[in-house]
Amino acid sequence: MKILLIGEYSNVHATLAEGLRALGQHVTVVSNGDFWKTYPRDIDLSRKPGKRGGMAYLAHTIALLPKLTGYDVVQLINPMFLELKAQRIAPIYKFLRKHNKKVFLGAFGMDYYWVHENITRKPLRYSDFNIGDTLRTDDVARREQRDWIGTAKERLNKMIAADCDGIIAGLYEYWVCYKHVHPGKTTFIPYPIKPKTTHPEQIKGQPNQPLRLFIGISKGRSAYKGTDVMLAAAKAIKAKYPNKIDLRIAEGVPFEQYAQMMNGSDAILDQLYSYTPSMNPLEAMSRGIICVGGGEPENYEILGDKDLKPIINVQPSYDSVCKALEGMVNQPEETVRLKSESIEYILRYHHYIKVAQQYLDFYQTTGKTSSGGLFAKQ
Repeated sequence: MKILLIGEYSNVHATLAEGLRALGQHVTVVSNGDFWKTYPRDIDLSRKPGKRGGMAYLAHTIALLPKLTGYDVVQLINPMFLELKAQRIAPIYKFLRKHNKKVFLGAFGMDYYWVHENITRKPLRYSDFNIGDTLRTDDVARREQRDWIGTAKERLNKMIAADCDGIIAGLYEYWVCYKHVHPGKTTFIPYPIKPKTTHPEQIKGQPNQPLRLFIGISKGRSAYKGTDVMLAAAKAIKAKYPNKIDLRIAEGVPFEQYAQMMNGSDAILDQLYSYTPSMNPLEAMSRGIICVGGGEPENYEILGDKDLKPIINVQPSYDSVCKALEGMVNQPEETVRLKSESIEYILRYHHYIKVAQQYLDFYQTTGKTSSGGLFAKQ
């Protein structure tokens, strides 16, 4: 198959492309590398700042369009798959829809359904937007609501979701938000991860002393993602056990530097309001690093897992994180087992070639056999 992946979030498309190519598919990735993270892509489509940068980006995008035709599959990372206003993206989507066989939408991050479902139906006990029945009021949560509700972004997202051949969610949380609205075309496929080792049994022996904790901070989104609470808890436990904890902090660094700083850690502190580990903690788990974050029962249920639960699940509170970290300090022998099981978890559910095969199966069995949709030529 000839497959076009447009846009990037946290290395999802770049890693998926590797898996699809390993299965003999022809894949092109067009993206901006996820901004400062600079993930690999075949065609760079990055926008420079300022009005001139925007005009140059639009001109570059339009000039590129003839090369983005004739694909069996086009997959969009998000409804906002380009660095353009929603009004400008809509006609580009229609062009891609007319000139390619199938189009799939990724449910991998922030979009209308993620916002709307969590502030109205509230299918999750907690999320980026709610804790139980109470809506969160931090600045980023409010800004995202203003950005996606009653706006051109909402209209674009609804149009693409209704028209595309299928919707692929990478986390349970995104799946539960789309499945309610588009049950016939929404599926869950785990995020693809390229394993760093295929031998979990190699992790053995005595646990590290001190316990090595790692946390990544996204500038401007710390309160929204809960890493401010995670960091405060880690600092408190380090102060309580100064000789038993080593804390490493990465803030706003490219992925390669992030990965280098993460190497050798025992555990990564992930997002506080997540049910499931996202790409960065999954990458860490592939290296035998334990995830402290989202490991709710729903995460294991959607995977069909019954016996492998290596994630240290925490509730969205300072006390829950402190309790989890103190447990790691006082039961160091458990870290060896959980590190080994973390690698096994990635091999079982997230191996990039296994995941790529799941994508191929969905591409081939879902949607129309020829180009069409709402914008087909009559």
